[in-house]
Amino acid sequence: MARGTRGSYFTVTAALLLLLSVVAFSDNLFTDVGQASNRDPKFVVHGLFGLAWYVLLLVQANLVRVRNMALHRRLGLATMIVAIGVALSTLYLFIVLWNGWANMTAEVRANRLLLPGFVLFLFLAWWHRARPDWHKRLVLSATFLMLGPVMARCYDPLVMSWLAPLFPDLAARVDEPGFLLFFYGGWAAFFVSLAMHDRRTLQRVHPVTFAGLAWFAVAWAISLAR
Repeated sequence: MARGTRGSYFTVTAALLLLLSVVAFSDNLFTDVGQASNRDPKFVVHGLFGLAWYVLLLVQANLVRVRNMALHRRLGLATMIVAIGVALSTLYLFIVLWNGWANMTAEVRANRLLLPGFVLFLFLAWWHRARPDWHKRLVLSATFLMLGPVMARCYDPLVMSWLAPLFPDLAARVDEPGFLLFFYGGWAAFFVSLAMHDRRTLQRVHPVTFAGLAWFAVAWAISLAR
């Protein structure tokens, strides 16, 4: 067993990711269930796969934490099926919603470049399923690569929902730079947290952590350069 396997980092991080995903799509889930996207099959299917992924990520991380590896392995096939569903439903949305690279925003372009990383990292996670230190970092890094929609939609409910009513003038001034700081800084912070965990448990940064951060950085550099 790799050092740090019994620690709580992966479980806590998975719980935070699930919480952020629920907050990000709280309008679809709770506050505006009658919106048009909730009646569109392509969004419903994609949303269900996405939510199932975050739930299974937490379940699987906790099973490793409590050392219930038998159930962790039994759920592995279901987890990979959900991951395939996330990838295919995301690809379908790219195909039907955006026509051509030039018509995409920088965020959409980045997400399109990050999707192959998600697929590759999860394939490698399956390939290295007998190497816990590689497997768990590949799964988590793959998830980090797909955080764009969650981070983009979390800003308003987590920040502007209370800042705008209390300090409307300040909110108007800092809205755009605040969003950029939250979006890029918060997203990158997940990779940094994994690197810090590596340093604490391995006394070095794991190659998977480097690879995930590199893919993230290159994808954004290309998308912003257009």
